[in-house]
Amino acid sequence: MKVLFTFYIPSGGVETLNKLRCESLQRNGIECHVLYLMPGSGSQNKANFPVFISSIDEEIKEVLETHNYDAIIVTSDYLLLKRLRELGYGGILIYESQGLGKRSHAEDLIKDAIPYFRSYCNAVLIPPTDHLLELFIEICPWLHRYVIPNIVDVQSFQHIPAEPPADPVIAWVGRLESNKNWREYLRIAHQIRLHKPNLHLWMFHDPELATEDQKQLFQEELQTLGLNDRLSTFTNIPNHVMPIYYSSIANSGGFLLSTSVTEGFGYAVAEAICCTCPVLSTDSDGVRSFIVHNISGKFYPLGNIQTAVNEGLELMNNMPMRNALRQQGRNYMVSRYGTEKYAQSFREMMNSFAIF
Repeated sequence: MKVLFTFYIPSGGVETLNKLRCESLQRNGIECHVLYLMPGSGSQNKANFPVFISSIDEEIKEVLETHNYDAIIVTSDYLLLKRLRELGYGGILIYESQGLGKRSHAEDLIKDAIPYFRSYCNAVLIPPTDHLLELFIEICPWLHRYVIPNIVDVQSFQHIPAEPPADPVIAWVGRLESNKNWREYLRIAHQIRLHKPNLHLWMFHDPELATEDQKQLFQEELQTLGLNDRLSTFTNIPNHVMPIYYSSIANSGGFLLSTSVTEGFGYAVAEAICCTCPVLSTDSDGVRSFIVHNISGKFYPLGNIQTAVNEGLELMNNMPMRNALRQQGRNYMVSRYGTEKYAQSFREMMNSFAIF
């Protein structure tokens, strides 16, 4: 069995997902390749499977003809479904819904994609994210659905003991765009700093994925809140290095803050929990897979700055609760993601198409 995964660019959660699932599937006898249409920051991450980067029809066609894939999983880019068919691919085409942003954006995209799903697609693959499942049932009831939880590397992502930073850190991982809601992160941190004057902010993001308008707005907000001297920005950090940073955040007495409006999954939050880094998050749907309030992490209502501040201060000040959440969160992740469940579910999906 040989499969190809495609996405726009090697960056963010989808690049992490592709790396982890290809490694897992190959351990279970499924040969995996990945095609990205453009180069990105994740290109620096080493892979033990073939990775192609091209948006040129002739080069994509050569990959398809050379490798004769049993199935291709097209992530997010529904236009590519038609393109692959026109390049001569006649096998199983599965659309994967990941990273579609806010519910309203996801709804618009799925509606726009209806003709492509009808004409070129055999099924849709989604994580167990309520709003995505609801939208596909409502908008595309004829399209066969497979729901498989994303894979998390609980072995590589675990706490790394080290000398803690001198001051507490509130960290944020994402892109400078509205769905990731960076402005709310800065405003919550600004309020918490009134109680924790030595607070530091760490932001992990890829500036290449931000528009100039967003960069300008970010700098203006930073200036208005007086946080310039508190902020450290980390760009293009390889994924395998992140356990060091999540462990440092945990050791500092701080936490990871996720302010997203909507998440299909939320890899940064999941990986932080694996490293026993406390997390405070909006209830952005996808993160419900691994956050149970006051058990494995904390939720706050989107837009409610004061509640977020109160929850964040409790994470920093209530040491018995903090220590319990750290260990319970790690245990929760290991119990749900610590086996080869993804490979088993993926093989069952392939078998349903008579691919063995």
